[in-house]
Amino acid sequence: MPVPDARSSLVGARVVVTGGAGFLGRAVVERLRARGVTDIVVPRRRDYDLLHEADAERLYRDARPDVVLHLAAEVGGIGANQANPGRYFFANMAMALHLIEGARRAEIRKFVQVGTICSYPKFTPVPFREDDLWNGYPEETNAPYGVAKKAALVMLDGYRRQYGLASSYVLPVNLYGPWDNFDPSTSHVIPALIRKCIEAVEQRAPAIQCWGTGSASREFLFVDDAAEGVVRAAECMDDPVPINLGASSEILIRDLVGLVADACGFTGRIEWDPGKPDGQPRRAVDATRARELLGWQANTTLADGLRATVEWYRRNRGHRSGYDPSRSAQGSG
Repeated sequence: MPVPDARSSLVGARVVVTGGAGFLGRAVVERLRARGVTDIVVPRRRDYDLLHEADAERLYRDARPDVVLHLAAEVGGIGANQANPGRYFFANMAMALHLIEGARRAEIRKFVQVGTICSYPKFTPVPFREDDLWNGYPEETNAPYGVAKKAALVMLDGYRRQYGLASSYVLPVNLYGPWDNFDPSTSHVIPALIRKCIEAVEQRAPAIQCWGTGSASREFLFVDDAAEGVVRAAECMDDPVPINLGASSEILIRDLVGLVADACGFTGRIEWDPGKPDGQPRRAVDATRARELLGWQANTTLADGLRATVEWYRRNRGHRSGYDPSRSAQGSG
């Protein structure tokens, strides 16, 4: 796999990372610093609520960025998507709308948008290829979120053609890792399972309950690998060509539960609730384009990533992580 140039094209640039204090954002900021990028601005919601155009405009005036990496999102798992379809559409659309228009007005060097695997049609052939992105409607439980993210791609394409705004667009699969959101009301499948299994071990519970049938499949990407893909997109791409970021490893949810249980030391029963939704039947991507255009591939196996995530949660669950669930950048579960 090609390695980035010793001197990143971002060195010397002022880089704004929305969502930079969140799950994916922390890892992206670390990657930028490792590249030698020192002028990094991480806006916080208490200072700039990007759902409001005036706040987005003020961010551009105050920060005067050369590059914007837009990772911030309002997002959750299946249950949260079912409970907040209107909110998730509005919030994600509003942030992208204001920030992309602000980038045009400020004449910044580049805008990077993190999309979501939820944008793909419900019955996309597996592995998902970027050319299939428009061949149907997304899975219903997270369609508002996925469509809002996909609309940002259309906006970037239009702005590139009309105004010359350089941009890039990546589509990560479901992310997991340290600093993930472990709140049971909004978390995605891996952190939810980790918390459930560890609590079951501590309480000596004989079983845990899981949503659905376990027959759906997913692909998971360790957060550090995703962060590397985002930074490489900022370095390498000027056109908003959709680029999948995935580990090229599909797993059934029932098998995932077994892996998480093993990593947590839970040996009890797994009980399924078929009255709850499974979500999209299958998800796994073809990451060929990322290899060809970014020189990127995932390096962390699921087993290694799960061990690292479980260890981190055991060490850190006793205090607030600083994670802001209203500014995550992870795909929906």
